[in-house]
Amino acid sequence: MMNFRLLALSLACLATLTTSPLQAQGLRPSPRATAELGGLRAATAGQRQADYIVAVVNSEPITNNDVRMRVARVERQITQQGGTLPGHEELLRQVLERLIAEKAQIQHARDTGVRADDASVDQAELNLAQQNRVDVAELRRRLASEGVPTAQVREELRNQILLQRLRERELDSRVKVTDAEVSQFMREQQESTNVGALEINLGHVLVAVPEGANAAQISALQARAQRVAERARAGADFAALAQEFSDAPERAGGGRLGLRNAERYPPLFIEATQKLAVGAVAGPLRSGAGFHILKVLEKRQGGVPGASVTQSRARHILLRPSAQLSEAAARDQMASMRQRLQSGQADFAALAREFSQDGSAKDGGDLGWVNPGQFVPEFEEVMNSLTPGE
Repeated sequence: MMNFRLLALSLACLATLTTSPLQAQGLRPSPRATAELGGLRAATAGQRQADYIVAVVNSEPITNNDVRMRVARVERQITQQGGTLPGHEELLRQVLERLIAEKAQIQHARDTGVRADDASVDQAELNLAQQNRVDVAELRRRLASEGVPTAQVREELRNQILLQRLRERELDSRVKVTDAEVSQFMREQQESTNVGALEINLGHVLVAVPEGANAAQISALQARAQRVAERARAGADFAALAQEFSDAPERAGGGRLGLRNAERYPPLFIEATQKLAVGAVAGPLRSGAGFHILKVLEKRQGGVPGASVTQSRARHILLRPSAQLSEAAARDQMASMRQRLQSGQADFAALAREFSQDGSAKDGGDLGWVNPGQFVPEFEEVMNSLTPGE
């Protein structure tokens, strides 16, 4: 049997059968929701195929088959995860309660304008196929062989998207973060002594001490390093000092070691610079290699949110190979469209409306603004490599 997981969009609590967050926030099934649990027990225990209504939520029914299918899926998920199944009676009760709650939440989502368009469902179906290491066509074939029609899969994906978006909206409306709290958080992060979260860029000058050097040679090299440190503290160009005096490999680049996690630096360097401000100079520091002079070029505490999150907005045209359209023909058609676009003979949105075989076609292939990680890696990698308009 396939591991029929509904992506990251699925309710993870299906495996644990806990109360959903929205229930805890006051979303409850309508008082009109009723259940015939006794008849359900008997029907499920006898594996009868006859279907009938076991609950009604605001005029929308939940059938015996709906419950039996969800019970079978939950049992499979818990078994695959090595969990312990509750008693059959308890499992039936919890599954029915969950279906009623989901139905009420989906109705609430639709009533309040939450939508899941075809493009989102297409993406969710593609993600589901990726999770199972198959393409969409093979996913549909396997599920159909298990008696799960494509229309049912897509409807469940659409409902899960609705629930996810409703949950995000309900939670976002309740989370209030003041400017003072943001400032306090950033101040605490900046003052944190957690070295593992520190990122730092250092300028480095090494005055090397040869192996076997005598005391007089070491003293002369130390004095040389001290003069370099004093010039750096006096405001001299550190990159020029590195190019002139450093024996380290990075001298050609002005001694810059690059922004990296503190754990990737020698402990000697971090101990000397951890509490220094940007622009400060440390050293000379003695190590087995010689004398080091360090300048803090850049420093930031990991965990402090960046100034911005880069979002992307792209259009796409999707062709699905089929019995009528071979993969080679689809590639040729794509290449022809790309050539027309590059030569300025066609408009991308117009081509998408005419040829694209997914839900975004009506919007000219527009996928909207998205955060990193929303698309599959193969798509996102190529998208991120393009410049606007390319």
